[in-house]
This record gives sequence, structure tokens and C-alpha cells, in this order.
Amino acid sequence: MIETSSIVGLNKFSRTLTQEISNPAAQAMLYGIGLTEADMEKAQIGIASTGYEGNPCNMHLNGLSVYVKQGVQASGMVGLIFNTIGVSDGMTNGNDGMRYSLPSRDLIADSIEAVVSAQWYDGVITVVGCDKNMPGAVMAMARLDRPGIMVYGGTIRSGHYKGQKLDIISAFEAYGKKVAGTISDEDYKGVIQNSIPGQGACGGMYTANTMASSIEAMGLSLPFSSSYPATHEGKQEECKKIGAAMRELLRRGITPKDIITKESLENALTLVMALGGSTNAALHYLAIARSAGLSLSLDDIQVISDRTPFLADLKPSGKYYMEDMLGIGGVPAVTKYLWQNGLIHGDCLTVTGKTVAENLAEAPDLDFESQKIVFPLSQPVKPTGHIQVLYGNLAPNGGVAKITGKEGTRFEGTAKVCEHEGEIIDFLNRGEILPGQVIVIRNSGPKGGPGMAEMLKPTSAIMGAGLGDKVALITDGRFSGGTHGFVVGHITPEAVEGGTIAFVRDGDRITLDATTREITLHVSDAELTERRAGWVKPAPRFTKGILGKYIRAVKPANEGCVTDEV
Repeated sequence: MIETSSIVGLNKFSRTLTQEISNPAAQAMLYGIGLTEADMEKAQIGIASTGYEGNPCNMHLNGLSVYVKQGVQASGMVGLIFNTIGVSDGMTNGNDGMRYSLPSRDLIADSIEAVVSAQWYDGVITVVGCDKNMPGAVMAMARLDRPGIMVYGGTIRSGHYKGQKLDIISAFEAYGKKVAGTISDEDYKGVIQNSIPGQGACGGMYTANTMASSIEAMGLSLPFSSSYPATHEGKQEECKKIGAAMRELLRRGITPKDIITKESLENALTLVMALGGSTNAALHYLAIARSAGLSLSLDDIQVISDRTPFLADLKPSGKYYMEDMLGIGGVPAVTKYLWQNGLIHGDCLTVTGKTVAENLAEAPDLDFESQKIVFPLSQPVKPTGHIQVLYGNLAPNGGVAKITGKEGTRFEGTAKVCEHEGEIIDFLNRGEILPGQVIVIRNSGPKGGPGMAEMLKPTSAIMGAGLGDKVALITDGRFSGGTHGFVVGHITPEAVEGGTIAFVRDGDRITLDATTREITLHVSDAELTERRAGWVKPAPRFTKGILGKYIRAVKPANEGCVTDEV
């Protein structure tokens, strides 16, 4: 049994006996939920689950939380499960529900902070699954700064249809093929019905797996947390081990701010670059850094990208799925290889109580002869990172591009302007999206959308229509981790804030250059001044409810879209 008096620094984090004695109602209510007198001396651990039935990424998380609780109880503490929200990115992509996706990240952070603080829990374990769950949980853990561990619900297994492996992107791309008339109704239905075989987060190196693997590299989850598929027996075992790890964190007084440092953020982002992760990582790590009181900018992210080779042949631009990673040693094997080659800081502390280097000493080595999922540094997919920050008159404060090398490094074309993402589907149906165009989707930023929608449906439809290597797309919105092609998002300032993207017209020449990292609208300053002269800032689309609050509070994309700063 772990007693309050035996945990170094416990009173620094939360409840004290004085507080309990001064509130007899609190004691009475704890007895009311079934705690015993002996339990009153134990550390109380909040277990925050984003589980709900409506999304494969989250449908099993409440069950995993029970295993976490068993491990906490077995380690002599009291585990208390509570729930927070989730929004399915896959289900909201391409419709108005996507407006709520990014705001859900901050709602998750706010709600975990509120419960753990109000209930005076001594530590927090977050059990998370879909894209915004992971950064939301880590933001809360950083704000709370009491012992915390993140448990990832795991990746989904791949679907199968007519001998082809499928995932969520297969469904979106099948829609593009349907628009183009290159798939039968039977096969379209077959892909839709078989893409998602059960529980777990989207199966490629999309946002959920990007954030889970990089947060593991940062040190806030146990080794292999991001590598076990949701249905793997190792996931249950991981959950049961969490209690012992939490006990050690409490004993030693280790908190998230001891783990989230400038160096560990660099470790996380290095893994993002090596694995070809989602551009959303840029947005989320800007927010995580701010929650931890650390400085991180888009330029810092570019520096990490410049020095980190892109090594993994993972979806969306590659062949393999996250489920394939476990067989080659998982994320620890990749992180170990990067550490051995001087790309990872080994002295960073982790939730095991050990350093990164100490954890990786036990990790397997990558075998480059037997597997072709991750390539050696001498034969990278791309010698530098795929995430590139572009600047220019179209994005004075930056835009974030995902350039794997397969789509080229430069694109120049004529603008095809969409005032919202739905227009692109109409244009595709009418055959108005043509080779050589730079598709501009605006009014989709954090305030203008609102919610900075992902453009997975448009980009997947473009791919499915066979135009993926013939057009480029830029937006003040963002992209799913499943997006590939020549795309630039996060353009700031956004359109509704008077950013240059608001003044692009059909037929304007635009150049995107990932080598010089420039994004240029070839319109004279005099012409832009004239276009600006008649502009009136649009009224907010929402003034009440969560979206109204979000519009008023949210910071721009280059500041992480946080909502808790004045």
C-alpha cells in the first residue's frame, strides 16, 4: 500500500489531510462512493478516458480505463475514472461537424484540468484515441503539472477488400474515383464497408499515430504505447503496468514539466520528421509548448526538419501501416536508431523514471536487411524532413507544407479559388479542376471556419480523381495526417483577418517552392492594395455557443490555436 506520508512531495501536487479534515462533506462523499478508511490515506489518481461508442478510435477506451484502474489499485492507490469528450475527425471531415474538431482539443484540455484540479487528484492518467485527444490530454497534463502518464488506445488493424489492404483514406479516395467514374458501385460500396474493421485509430502515420508516437518519444507514455495495435494483448498489459509507473512518479515527485522540455520537444518533432508524420504536429506542439511555458516557433520546427531525414515508408505517401511497425521493433527501435546517430537527446527524463537513453538501451535494433518499412540514414526517403514552413506575400506569418519528395518540390500554376471546401467537390463534379491549377480554399482558418477544418475530403477526392500530381492546394485551414500531394495549410494571417489569401482571384499566378520555402502570389503591391481597399472584414459566423467563444479566444495557427491566453 502506498500511503500519503510515503510519497515525496505529495502535498505539492494536491490534496492534504488538512484539506480533507476541513471538508467533512468531501470525506463523507468519498465514503459514499465506496472508499474505506484505509483508502483515505492513499493517493487518488484520476483516470481520464475519452471513450465513447460513436467512433472506432474511442469505442474501446472505457474498457482500457478499467485495466488502468486495476493496475492503479494493485499498486496501492485509488483509481477514479472520469470521462471527457471526443470528436471523430474521420466522421466530421468534409462536413460542418469538422468545425468542432480542433476546438475539441482545448475542451479536452480544459475539462481534464477542471476535474483533476477540482477533485484534488494526486496524479492523472489519460486514456486517449482520436487525433485531438492526445494533444488535448498533454496540454492538460502540462497545465496541471502533477504526475501524469498518457495511454494511447492503439492503432486500428487494416481492412481488406478483394485482396487490397484498406484504411480510412481508402474510403475518401474511393469517393474521388466515384466522381471520376473509375470505380463500380459494387466496389465503392465494398471499400466503404470494409475500410474500418473495428476499434483503433486510423491506421497510417496520420495525426493520431503521429501524436502518439511522438509523445512516446517525448517521454510521456510508456515505451511501445504507440506501437501496440488496439486489439493487441500488449495494450491491456501496458494499461495494467501504468499503476506501478504512476507510483514511481509520485514517489519521486516527477511531473510533466520535468519531462516536457525544449530537448524533449525536439525529440518528439524529430520522430515526426523521421516517420513522415502529420502537419498537425506543428500546430499541436506549438500549443503543448505554450501549455508548458516553453518557447517554440514554426522556425524552430523548420530547423528540426532541416536536420532530420525522412526515413519511413508509411501511409499516406508510403506502403505500410502503423500495425506493421510492431514487427520491426516499434517506435522504440526507430527512436533508438535516431539516438544512436545523434538525432535524439538521450538525457531527457521519461514517465518510467528513467532517461530516454536508459529506456532505449533495452529497445530492439532495426534490421535494415529484413524490413523495408524504415530506411537507414544512408538511404532516406528524403534527406531532410517533409514538413516545410513557407513564407511569402501569401503567408507573411507562415504556412505549413507536407513535402515528401514524391510530389516534387516546386509548383507554379493559376489560382482556382474556393470560398469553402465544399466548392471543390462541385468543381470536380463539373470538371472544372484542371491540371496546372493551385486550388485556394479560404475562409477555413481558426476564426473564419471557424475551427480550422481539415481538407481530407478535397485532397482525397483529388487523389481519387487522378489529379494528385497535377494540381496543388493551399488553405488557411489545415490537413489531415492522411493528406498527401503538394499541399500548404496553416496560412497566416487567415482570410477573415485580412490575410493575402483573402484577395487571391481566379487566374492569378502562384508559386510554391519547398526548396526556397517561398509561397508567392504574383500580383503587384499596387494591385493588392487596390483589392484590399474595398475589403470589409466578414461578420463572425457564430456569436454564441462553443464556436462563438472559440472565435473570440483562439490564437492564430502560427501560435498553436490555443484558447487559454488573453
